[in-house]
Amino acid sequence: MRARRRFEGRLWLMGAVSLTALALTTGCGGDGGSGGEVASAATPKGSATASPGASSELSEYVDAQRRWVSCLRDAGLDAPDPDARGRVDLGDQTKWKRDPKALQAQEKCAGLSVAVPDSVEKAQQPELSKDEIRTKQRYATCMQEHGAPDFPDTDASGHFQDVTWDPASAGAKRAARTCASIIGVPDDAPAPQG
Repeated sequence: MRARRRFEGRLWLMGAVSLTALALTTGCGGDGGSGGEVASAATPKGSATASPGASSELSEYVDAQRRWVSCLRDAGLDAPDPDARGRVDLGDQTKWKRDPKALQAQEKCAGLSVAVPDSVEKAQQPELSKDEIRTKQRYATCMQEHGAPDFPDTDASGHFQDVTWDPASAGAKRAARTCASIIGVPDDAPAPQG
């Protein structure tokens, strides 16, 4: 039960972070910090897995992603190579959820799919501006003061700390409605589904 709450909390937190990033982004573009390096599923293990000095955890994750992509390709899907940080852009996710061939491939390759290690996830977080950091701090404070006292604080870089909190409580839902405008969610936005 606690693991489920932690997972649900992470999902909600990722949604809040995504909304924050979307609301605070002023333009598009950039390479996402990948440095233009792309890991190839065809690249032999141990060569050019990521940027020099990358952690062994990142290298292991990229290798695991390559094995997963290779499995998807063997099952007949046109899956792209993971990038230098192990991210795989599968494009339109709705297509992957409806296509019987894609569903079979995902089922076949599920054992090769690994979770993003915490250290890799943290390294993939974008650098935030001072304004973005202040906005996230204001949002965390608002949430804590309006019914979600267990909502995570931000770390020094402005990213929410990984703590367990209950996003499904009545207080958390009330706080989310009260504080939504801080991260740019309009007052009349529909309630999240799920």
